[in-house]
Amino acid sequence: MPMMTRRNGKRRKYEVKQSPSSPLPESSQQPSTSTNTSTSSESVPRVLPSTTTFQSPSTTTVTTTTTATTSSPTLSNDTSPLSSSHRTSTQPTTPSPRCASPIPLGSTNQSPKDNTTSQGRVGGVGSGNNEESVHQQPSTPNKSDCAPNWSLDKIANEVWFTIFSYLLEQDLCRVSQVCLRFHTIANDCELWKNLYSSVFEYDLPLFRKGPTDFEFISPEDSDFPNPWKESFRQLYGGAHVRPGYQELTERNSLRYKGRNVVYFDTVEKAVNYCEETEGLHEVDTSLTSGNFNNTSSGHSSGSPSTVSSNLRKDDTTTKDNFNPPLIFIHSGKYKPEGLFIDSSIAMIGAGMFIYFLSIFIYHVPYSSFLYVNCCSFVIIVTAPGNVAENVILEKNSDSTITFIEGSRRAYLGYVTLKFTPDTTSCVPHHKHYCLEITERCSPTIDHCIIRSSSAVGAAVCVSGPEASPIIKHCDISGCENVGLYITDHAKGVYEDNEISRNALAGVWVKNHASPIMRRNHIHNGRDVGVFTFDNGLGYFEANDIHNNRIAGFEVKAGANPTVVGCEIHHGQTGGIYVHENGGGQFIENRIHSNNFAGVWITSHSDPTIRRNEIYNGHQGGVYIFGEGRGLIEQNNIYGNALAGIQIRTASDPIVRHNKIHHGQHGGIYVHEKGQGLIEENEVYANTLAGVWITTGSTPVLRKNRIHSGKQVGVYFYDNGHGRLEENDIFNHLYSGVQIRTGSNPMIKKNKIWGGQNGGVLVYNGGLGTLEQNEIFDNAMAGVWIKTDSCPTLRRNKIYDGRDGGVCIFNGGKGILEENDIFRNAQAGVLISTQSHPVLRRNRIFDGLAAGVEITNNASATLEFNEIFNNRFGGLCLASGVSPLLKGNKIYDNHNAVQKAVSNGQCLYKISSYTSFPMHDFYRCRTCNTSDRNAICVNCINTCHAGHDHEYIRHDRFFCDCGAGSLSNQCHLQGEPTQDTDTLYDSAAPMESHTLMVN
Repeated sequence: MPMMTRRNGKRRKYEVKQSPSSPLPESSQQPSTSTNTSTSSESVPRVLPSTTTFQSPSTTTVTTTTTATTSSPTLSNDTSPLSSSHRTSTQPTTPSPRCASPIPLGSTNQSPKDNTTSQGRVGGVGSGNNEESVHQQPSTPNKSDCAPNWSLDKIANEVWFTIFSYLLEQDLCRVSQVCLRFHTIANDCELWKNLYSSVFEYDLPLFRKGPTDFEFISPEDSDFPNPWKESFRQLYGGAHVRPGYQELTERNSLRYKGRNVVYFDTVEKAVNYCEETEGLHEVDTSLTSGNFNNTSSGHSSGSPSTVSSNLRKDDTTTKDNFNPPLIFIHSGKYKPEGLFIDSSIAMIGAGMFIYFLSIFIYHVPYSSFLYVNCCSFVIIVTAPGNVAENVILEKNSDSTITFIEGSRRAYLGYVTLKFTPDTTSCVPHHKHYCLEITERCSPTIDHCIIRSSSAVGAAVCVSGPEASPIIKHCDISGCENVGLYITDHAKGVYEDNEISRNALAGVWVKNHASPIMRRNHIHNGRDVGVFTFDNGLGYFEANDIHNNRIAGFEVKAGANPTVVGCEIHHGQTGGIYVHENGGGQFIENRIHSNNFAGVWITSHSDPTIRRNEIYNGHQGGVYIFGEGRGLIEQNNIYGNALAGIQIRTASDPIVRHNKIHHGQHGGIYVHEKGQGLIEENEVYANTLAGVWITTGSTPVLRKNRIHSGKQVGVYFYDNGHGRLEENDIFNHLYSGVQIRTGSNPMIKKNKIWGGQNGGVLVYNGGLGTLEQNEIFDNAMAGVWIKTDSCPTLRRNKIYDGRDGGVCIFNGGKGILEENDIFRNAQAGVLISTQSHPVLRRNRIFDGLAAGVEITNNASATLEFNEIFNNRFGGLCLASGVSPLLKGNKIYDNHNAVQKAVSNGQCLYKISSYTSFPMHDFYRCRTCNTSDRNAICVNCINTCHAGHDHEYIRHDRFFCDCGAGSLSNQCHLQGEPTQDTDTLYDSAAPMESHTLMVN
């Protein structure tokens, strides 16, 4: 029956059983080096240290050779405890997949001596050098012996484990060098976990990956067979700040003889001790040695360093391998006085959450180790927790901790720093901080919690030339001033920090400071998230900046940061605010869901905004005003409540290669004398106009694709000007371009097509020059000119319209010169209702209706035009129209109207209700037709023969009799086609509703 015991709240069972297969030959095949051999021919038992059971059969007799040694123990994993020449017939152990290893973990560079130790003693634990065999028994029992003579192999592994659990680390290492069996038991993970936790107060192994790089790694994720022992080895030799333990070790010097740990009651004493004894640590960056040469008690005043004292910190030949001395600050609240760090030391918090439970609790599943105080009947249970929360350094005057010149490789980690100045005190503290890092030092600050209640000083201040710390995984939150303040040419790397809920900016960067900030979480500040000003610089990458009361990122007064791959969102005002000559490069960021504009640029600022996603803003996407500039390039701007880009008040940015789409308002809005170069953008699918230009603005739009809008493509109004060159403007629900109310743009070399309400609409006093454009395939007229507008159309191609080419009516004017107007469904040029344009040197041809029609008291000047090959004639004039004609060539037109009249056809047969051929039209009093009805001459003579009718005038119409809209049946048309009343003009264009919405 195996033995069962309880340790640390867990049941453990050990079982020793014969090895089914041995990795070494039988004793008969390999000679033993022991002076005593086993008398049994049975196989030697195999020890399974990491399994939960060991079983020792009574039939097995083992000869164990042990050797007393006085060599120093180590915590390295280099060599076997027994060399091949000193092995007995004992077989090696099988390693546990959890902790143990076939290569012994607690080895030494010296092999144990052959043969023997004193009988019944363990080498390295007991003393003496008796080489009598452990198993030697007299042939004749001596009856005078007062006790039986037991051999060590008869003691169960369970018992050895219990014995070893009382040893400290150095004695445990010595024991592991006795024999393979002891080596296996002494390297049990539970033994080292308990030792490790009692010394360092950690619930996970902490590994030193570099001089100032420490990381907790769970045992399951560690590559070491015994991660607790390896962590112990790497951290051993440090000084410990643990109040009361110095006195405790002095009172119990014999109990702590196997431990080389230095204890102090205050942080200052530990720092002074390390600075006084500072040399180069024995552990280089590979962390492979770690001998314990000092075997004095824990309160020894000797240096933990094992190298020569002449290797000082100023020895430049070995600086690269220098590991700063370690100081472990254990759980508690400390109020240090004048903590100035001017040397390379590493200070690490060491503490755990502690709970007090009743002694009657049988099992504590989450405890990492436990102590039982039988007098008070209380169990002290440690559980995983945040180490930094239990180690607090606090001051209420001066800075809590200051790193000054000389602390280039210092380290501070896993502590809480607090600065809580007395607000009633008359002592000023405006230059005091929770953490201060001055010039020419570069400490590492890691996993710290930093809190300051000072309303006049930042929580963390980094200042001065060559101030270049590494601050990572820290929590700088809830401070009453700035969280992190970097100034005066300081640099440094700041990664993975939590910066939140600070009264002022989360981060300030000024006066040529240039930090590198990566993966920080900067949020919920009561001011701006990051504020760079007064020539501040810096590189900001992959930070999450959100829910700050003002902008997420502010740039001012010559600052020039680089912001890459950040997410700036849900700002209570804007996302990025660049003003007062600010600069900066904002590249590949996600800027979204801000209450105001995603990006603000103003007051002569000139940033670069490149390859960002700017979307879902509660106002606009990019807002440039107050003489702002900037390069807005290759961004994806969409889904914003106002314009995707707004340019106003003499601002002059460069906007190119962007996608501006699906805005709830317009795409680009230029107003109040805004300027700018807007080129090669794609502007599409916006709710209002793709581009607005108004109130004295003069931008240049070049080579853009502006399409698929729900209103107008480009809209000039209220004295909007500028140049529209080589753009592709198509598929808008309204016109491609609208010009009104004094606007006078230059529109040149554009393609304007697919408009559902025409190509270009100029109205309400609009002006403008249209040159060398292609205007085609629009649902209504290619160009509309009306209501006292007077544009100039020169050398354009206006063709394939589904209505007329150019329609001028309601007092429209304008100059049409050298245009080609062809293949339009209605008249090439329609002039109506008091309009008076000038047509000069145009070619109007291949139209599906008339070439030029003038009607409704309009007039015109036609000079040197060519009008040919049009279906309904070249020049058609309504009654009372007398244009000025000079030098025109009108030839080869097809007079389909006269042919239809001559053939006795109804004119509706050749026009249907989509065309309006010009001819005489009549009204029938007998049929009671209205002024809106027209009847062609053949229907009057045939269908309305004998009726009372009258001649109205020669004008544009289609026949209502043939259309079937009269009560009288048309005899000249086949099946009647129901239609509305005759319209004398083409359908009026729809004007933009932008102003009604704006």
